[in-house]
Amino acid sequence: MLITKRHFHKSSANLAFNLRTILKENKSDGTGNSKCTDHHEHEHSHHKHSPLLVQPDYPVRTRFAPSPTGFLHLGSLRTALYNYLLAKSTDGQFLLRLEDTDQNRLVEGAEDNIYDTLKWLDVGVDEGPIVGGPYVPYRQSERSEIYRKYSDKLLQEGLAYRCFCSKERLDGLRDSARLLKPPTTVSYDRHCLEHISLEESNLLAKGGKSFTIRFKSPDSYPEFTDLLHGTINLQPQVNPTDRRYEDPVLLKSDGLPTYHFANVIDDHLMKITHVIRGEEWVASTPKHIALYNAFGWEKPNFVHIPLLTTVSGKKLSKRSGDIDIMSLKKKGYLPEALVNFSVLFGWNPKRELGEKTSEIHTLDELTKTWLLSGLTKGNAKVDWKKLDFFNKHYLSEKLKDSSSDFFKTCVAESHQNLSRTLKLDNLDVTKVEEVLKMIYPSLTTVNDFDTEQYHYFFVKPAYDKSELLSKLRVNEDVLKVISQELVSHLDKLTHSSFNATIGEILADIPSLKKRAVFQTLRYALSGPQSGINLPVILELLGPAEVNERVVAFDKYLGSE
Repeated sequence: MLITKRHFHKSSANLAFNLRTILKENKSDGTGNSKCTDHHEHEHSHHKHSPLLVQPDYPVRTRFAPSPTGFLHLGSLRTALYNYLLAKSTDGQFLLRLEDTDQNRLVEGAEDNIYDTLKWLDVGVDEGPIVGGPYVPYRQSERSEIYRKYSDKLLQEGLAYRCFCSKERLDGLRDSARLLKPPTTVSYDRHCLEHISLEESNLLAKGGKSFTIRFKSPDSYPEFTDLLHGTINLQPQVNPTDRRYEDPVLLKSDGLPTYHFANVIDDHLMKITHVIRGEEWVASTPKHIALYNAFGWEKPNFVHIPLLTTVSGKKLSKRSGDIDIMSLKKKGYLPEALVNFSVLFGWNPKRELGEKTSEIHTLDELTKTWLLSGLTKGNAKVDWKKLDFFNKHYLSEKLKDSSSDFFKTCVAESHQNLSRTLKLDNLDVTKVEEVLKMIYPSLTTVNDFDTEQYHYFFVKPAYDKSELLSKLRVNEDVLKVISQELVSHLDKLTHSSFNATIGEILADIPSLKKRAVFQTLRYALSGPQSGINLPVILELLGPAEVNERVVAFDKYLGSE
């Protein structure tokens, strides 16, 4: 696939590029030209696997390089997982590097959140800020001298230059660029390159004049190969006669590098072989390739994975609290479920023809089976119901063993939460344990156990006659008859004789509906809550409590 400059439009990234639009509008015919295809063909092609996605037969080095400007979210988790799994599946190394050069946007606690989240998910780091490694430091704000060394090299070779332009002048250039035809975000006019010699530039710098260092961008950016999307050729939207140039800033006036410069330097020095990152970084990649070429370095393999969207196709917002991983942890979601959920956002496991693929994938299994060729091109839709499905599966597996530490921890925490919520000073922890043993298959998250839905196991329910009548669609007289029948069969309302007892009641009064008897008994025992089978409720409450509640409900109806 050859993606050409006619597809560009304005964007904050300067190299304006909307990969999804391009992929939907054009498809390579194998000659470097673009041809149109119908919508159905494109939708199908998004799910094809790229022939370039060959699993490396050598240990690769990958990195996860988040910026601590916010808490780790679903998109970041997927990126971390793909890099981690590629490294582990090839017996390679996985690095963590903090890209913290944008000091004004750093968020307090974000760095610790990154460490805590990866640890909780059991995504181990081979090299990084805490564990160290051969290429320390792994925090970009501590590598300023390294970046300065390489910017000096570019200065001396005429591939970069100092820019002394004031903010006011640069703002004016940006404003005027918007008035050009076509309007562009490529605004700089190379004033400092063309009017200030290197010798004069050195003197101004030594004299303390504030400056940035700009890369002298090539006349055209090199095309590059993305292992997922193929050959990509991106050029800035700019008219050459307007004499405006990309010339991205490499070092800011505070001496810290921009993302583009630090990214390239660090990936080279840390011997990164594969860069798997979000599709939003495609527009920046030509700058990175140009920098690799300027230094004469071999570039890594690039894979840009598709966007995460809502079920309706809208881009998933990072500002949504729902996608912060540790917020999901607080809601009761398990690390196993989040890993399984996230890894399938744009990746499918290998399967033989006709073989049915399981959706359940543990992290340990994935480190042995994950293949680069499983990546797909289409946007990944985040369906939260799927996370519930995975969490219910893993939670059930973990709670199955009541002797496990996990089960005991859940009992202890639930006992504490229920005691506080229900204001019970003498809640029996054994009772909590017994209930959890029986009802755990119905739980989506362990937090569900502490909700109102299961409170009736520990406190008597409140009744609302009108609510029940509305649900049963019977009149009050029928409800009283059912209640009286339940009272008369109290000695038989047990787990073992439940079905036979209901049969007797229906035989005594054939006009009664089985559903109405079931729901009346359920309401007497649990109030408006539903979900657990009646025999299970009978067993957990025990005969004495069942008798008390049925009699209390009958009195509430005034049938005595």
